[in-house]
Amino acid sequence: MNITRTVTRAAITAALAAALGGAATPMAAAETSRATAAEPGEGWKGEDGLSLNAADNERVDAYLEGAGRAERGISPQVRAAAWATGAEVIGFENRLKSPDSLKRKVATSLREQPGRNVDAVLATLSDAVRYTLRWRDEEYTTGVTNVSHLLAGWGNTSTKWSNTWGRGQGYKGLNTGWRAPRTGQLFEVQFHTPASKNAQEVTHKLYEEQRLPGTGPERKKELQAQQDAVFGAVPVPDGADRLTAPAAPARPEPVPMA
Repeated sequence: MNITRTVTRAAITAALAAALGGAATPMAAAETSRATAAEPGEGWKGEDGLSLNAADNERVDAYLEGAGRAERGISPQVRAAAWATGAEVIGFENRLKSPDSLKRKVATSLREQPGRNVDAVLATLSDAVRYTLRWRDEEYTTGVTNVSHLLAGWGNTSTKWSNTWGRGQGYKGLNTGWRAPRTGQLFEVQFHTPASKNAQEVTHKLYEEQRLPGTGPERKKELQAQQDAVFGAVPVPDGADRLTAPAAPARPEPVPMA
């Protein structure tokens, strides 16, 4: 693999072994069980009039259960890549999107695009399983490069690479999407610095309000201006705006399995 800073095979193997050893945690099992909490035949109702009928709600619950199973194979790789590159894994306990949050996202998409069905929406969801890695500014560009090459080398396919470090306004960071090789599960990995992660947390409620269907145009402009001000103060690490997705390797690296 083409990795800019040498990460030895022995170190990566040790990290994978350690991560795989702790993959089947009680927390993961608990989160998976919460994803199937709805009773059969029940619909779902959320804020601002959002809802899912009983059939769509069951489809989302089934998707969440599958995502919970797939997470047990994805998390060890992400944790190992973080360990090998000196990244801090932020909010690992939230790696599975909550049922209410995911159902709100699905219901919003169905409202905004009435011609789509729930299966079409679920097929494009990239963040039911998600991770955030963070480095200090001076380690960021090398760290992102190494992790992305490791994930690709283990057979994960890059499906999204949204690098907003170079734009003048709005969110700053790098949000990436991947498809796991064995399960086909889509998952998201966000790459941050301390300042960009803090800005994301500060603006989260503003972003959530902005994306609600009932938020009017003028209010959306106000919310965007507030977010722009926060992200405008975030320093850009050297080379971060030029980071690009890794090419798929000809032959994936072998990954130890649990």
